[in-house]
Amino acid sequence: MKIPLMGKLLPSWKNALLAILAAALLILAFPDLELWFLAWFALVPLMWAIEREKASTAKSFVLGWVFGTIFFFGTCWWLTFAPITYAHFPWPLAYFLMLCVCLIVGVFPAIFAGILSIMLRKFGSWAFLAAPFVWVFTEFLRYWVTGNDWNAIGYSQAFARATNYLWISIFGTTIIGTSMIGGVLIVSFIVGFANAVLAHFSVVRNWRIFAAFVLGSSVVLFGLFMYALTGSADSGPTQIAQVIGVQPNVPMAGLDSIRWDQLRQHQVEMVEAEIKKLRTTNNELPTTVILPESPMNFMYSDDREFQQFIGDFARRNNVRVLFNSAEPDKGTAKYFNSAVMVGPDGKEVAEYDKIYLLPFGEAVPPFLDGIVPGFVGNFAYGRKYDLFPVGDAKAGVMICFESHFGELSRHYVANGADLIIEMTNDGYLGPTPVLRQHLANAV
Repeated sequence: MKIPLMGKLLPSWKNALLAILAAALLILAFPDLELWFLAWFALVPLMWAIEREKASTAKSFVLGWVFGTIFFFGTCWWLTFAPITYAHFPWPLAYFLMLCVCLIVGVFPAIFAGILSIMLRKFGSWAFLAAPFVWVFTEFLRYWVTGNDWNAIGYSQAFARATNYLWISIFGTTIIGTSMIGGVLIVSFIVGFANAVLAHFSVVRNWRIFAAFVLGSSVVLFGLFMYALTGSADSGPTQIAQVIGVQPNVPMAGLDSIRWDQLRQHQVEMVEAEIKKLRTTNNELPTTVILPESPMNFMYSDDREFQQFIGDFARRNNVRVLFNSAEPDKGTAKYFNSAVMVGPDGKEVAEYDKIYLLPFGEAVPPFLDGIVPGFVGNFAYGRKYDLFPVGDAKAGVMICFESHFGELSRHYVANGADLIIEMTNDGYLGPTPVLRQHLANAV
């Protein structure tokens, strides 16, 4: 008797419900809901389902695909805001396209499920303990293939230490502290390991083995944290400076030249009021003013009036000013998405040109350049890891999407950076979870 193709591919409805439950728990762990502790056991129902379907790699793959599609849709639905709001896409079309994207990236958890089912067949329940290695492999694979690892499971822990409960705060600080060694992927590994141990125990139910794993992992985790803490503590003398960050409050549309000038002057008045307050307590510290990413589309090199305006402001207040600007790529017709600093003498101090551009939003991949248009712009890719002076310290700047790339901050630190400045403007995506999710990346 031949088994129909669908019968070979589709898991049982009970196991599908377990995969859906796992996706729902993990969605709740991420912003805006931020029930971060759920991530520590959210994958267990998925692992149970895979164990029950381990005889079929195809069915396990489908379980992972269902899980991944629902998880990514549930945490990234905000991507529909821009096309609905600005491009006036019909909302059914926007959500359908979103579903298509989620079906694609859902393949990576599906790969995890397929590999785990093979390992469970070969090694039994002990294969659960290999699950965190496989999970991190698929997260890295997603990053390597798509250039994006948004909402890797480790990001769910970004705000774990933000609590009034001392021991929970210490635990969260320890977890985040390990990222000094291995970035978000080591946090993903630790969370995945907790899920794997719980899945293994739920099948084997051996308290001694469970206790040994918990004790051993606690010792390793504490050791990693202390190693990271010791390394960061031996970083030389403390650098002190004053920084003023400006909240934009600039509308996304409907600006004419008069309103634009009014908003720019309002930002200056906000900053000068803050400078006055700071200098009543300490007039000696160097001060850096940071304007946000591109709410007003400055073009420093091409705009003589703005050069004079920002130079006069810097000289008048004896401050450095860091702002976002479209800067020409000499020799081409393109512009960089740049961060520019003007010093207290009113002259340019440094410029960083954004290296990691948002695919199709800020730049079209080289192999499609000239064929597919950019939705926002088609900027040139930056090539240098320039640093900026902040008092006596040095800072690396990340512009918006770049906070997602750990290798950028590693380059900065290797070049001598003491701190990282993230310049972003997520207002164009409305009051959606992207604001907190983006902040989780930066953490």
